[in-house]
Amino acid sequence: MLALGIASPIAANRGENLSPYTRYVRARAADAAGLSTVAAGQYAAALQDTPGNLQLAARTYRQATVAGDKALAIRSAHLLDRAGALPPDGRLLLLVEAIGVDDWRGAQAIATKIEQEQVFAFLVPVVRAWIAQGSKQGDPMGFFAKLGGSALSNAYGAEHRALILMAQGKRAEAADIIKVRTPGSDVRDLHPRLLLAQSLVASGDRAGALAILSGEDAASTAMRARIESGSRMTMPRIDPAFGISQLLTAVAVDLNRERPTPLSVTLARMALFAAPDNPEAMLVTAQLLAMSGRDEVALAELARIAPDNALISAARIARVRILVTQGNKQAALAEMQQVTGRPDASVSDWTLLGDILSSLDRSGDAADAYGRAIAAIGPGAKDDERLWTLWLLKGSVLEQADRWPEAEKALRTSLSLSPDQAVTLNHLGYSLLEHGGDLAEARKLIEQASKLRPDDAAITDSLGWAHYLAGDLTAAIPKLEAAAEGEPGGSEINEHLGDAYWSAGRRMEARYAWQAAKVTADEPAKLRLTGKIAEGLQAKASAGAGRTP
Repeated sequence: MLALGIASPIAANRGENLSPYTRYVRARAADAAGLSTVAAGQYAAALQDTPGNLQLAARTYRQATVAGDKALAIRSAHLLDRAGALPPDGRLLLLVEAIGVDDWRGAQAIATKIEQEQVFAFLVPVVRAWIAQGSKQGDPMGFFAKLGGSALSNAYGAEHRALILMAQGKRAEAADIIKVRTPGSDVRDLHPRLLLAQSLVASGDRAGALAILSGEDAASTAMRARIESGSRMTMPRIDPAFGISQLLTAVAVDLNRERPTPLSVTLARMALFAAPDNPEAMLVTAQLLAMSGRDEVALAELARIAPDNALISAARIARVRILVTQGNKQAALAEMQQVTGRPDASVSDWTLLGDILSSLDRSGDAADAYGRAIAAIGPGAKDDERLWTLWLLKGSVLEQADRWPEAEKALRTSLSLSPDQAVTLNHLGYSLLEHGGDLAEARKLIEQASKLRPDDAAITDSLGWAHYLAGDLTAAIPKLEAAAEGEPGGSEINEHLGDAYWSAGRRMEARYAWQAAKVTADEPAKLRLTGKIAEGLQAKASAGAGRTP
């Protein structure tokens, strides 16, 4: 902030006699630096001096929303609305404001405008259902028939029908809706189920709550443990404000799933404006803020999730992932070791620990962590989709730890669990090539992988390398050239191509390929490539270590 000439958010708005232009420049600089709160404060000060500046009002609205300044965001939105310049998502903020003060007539009028503007019209049936629930006028369930038949609309409809039934105290009917939904480990799937379980416990039906929590995810496991221990639970507050918060959270997640967009952060923040204590909205907002480079704000949001909340495990994992992206792997490792030291450590916890250990080149320890994740799934869950991935990860780190016999066994286990996974077929096939395995089997595995992913440069490279090792340069070189074209910066691919060119007598092209490989190579590979460029391909020079998935 000092580099931007900004001492603090408070100093930005007090004790300085600055022109609106200077404040605008400072706001843009803070914006570019990811200092959302500072930027919002500077935009607000500049807007106060020039209230008719719509461009400034729009920027103030955006920054205030991202920074979590609800009052400033609403004030800016109203200014834009009066000028006819409010963006479609701004209408959702005005809806949040109206529902927050039980202004049902105003909320209905805003819902009509949302419908007319069309961008978010698909949300209006759910919105009107919550307005009917809050105003006690009309049947909320009647609006769900207007959602249409799309998978997205039906997904929103199922969740909000269940939530409204819970709000009405009709827990058995809510359970009928939730039971038909496949329990998953995604927070979006879990949260309504957790809320229903909490409602059932608060009403005295512990058996019904346990029946709802059939998943083996960390949140369900933690909730079951609380129920079985006899802990008391209060009835969750499920009202229209919470319902709109859940709806905006879902849209934020779905938008970001298509492609990362600033609008996702905006909607997630609005979800928190609607229900500041909604743990799912806190978690999603933090994750989206972290994706946009606002790590510290994200960590602060995660810290608001209560330690006894069922979503705390997901919050811990999100925090650790942020630490990893910040490069603070040792701190991330320390936190995950604490998490996995708990008796309720989940499959996801052990998997993340394995990922961190692998990134720290502690391959043997990573293999042990992945093994604990496999054990946490249990022997009776052979159809669990996570198993083949975990065995693949375990095989990969065992190979890096120079424990090839164990690695081969793990890779073959992964393949037996899911025989049509191109990544496993290719990894096992290439590893067999590297470790002197059966050449015919290796090529067969890689050919299967190539049929599944014909445009994958790494698999095409493996196939070319298999032909090369078999002495078939005529088949090898076109494959390796295609791989290099598909991934021009691939060090291992270019080194393979250089080896093939040299063996075919194309010495100048070989040196060009090795030089290209050297650009992105690690230090041991650079030394090897320097020798090849100077002296050519020697019998002792290999093309590098095995490929990790």
